[in-house]
Amino acid sequence: MEQDQIKEICPGTTQTWIKDGALLVDVREQNEVDQLAFDAPKIKHIPLSEFENRYNDIPKNEQVVVVCRMGERSLRAVNFLIHNGFDSNRVVNMKFGLNRWVSKGFPTIGDPQFILDGSVGDSCCSTSSN
Repeated sequence: MEQDQIKEICPGTTQTWIKDGALLVDVREQNEVDQLAFDAPKIKHIPLSEFENRYNDIPKNEQVVVVCRMGERSLRAVNFLIHNGFDSNRVVNMKFGLNRWVSKGFPTIGDPQFILDGSVGDSCCSTSSN
């Protein structure tokens, strides 16, 4: 799977994209979203298990940040989108996922305690690829 054309941004940069009107696409399964959800003005939930059948629900003309719990499933989803006609400059992966989002104190719906109790690194946005 080619991933060199996939842009990844951290949760801090994602906040800027959100302020600029980007759509968050959460690819976690429904039970995960029910437990803890991203709180963002524009969000669409398309579980990875349904992604190949529902990816056309994502507008091609918008900035899109694909998210999951750790950034791995969302990376696969972004790769799929790019290989199915989406612009690699408009669709990005949020690396480190909900785990890092929560550790940075960004808004969620539900109880983030189960993530906060775990070990999540603290070096968000520390690489030059953001």
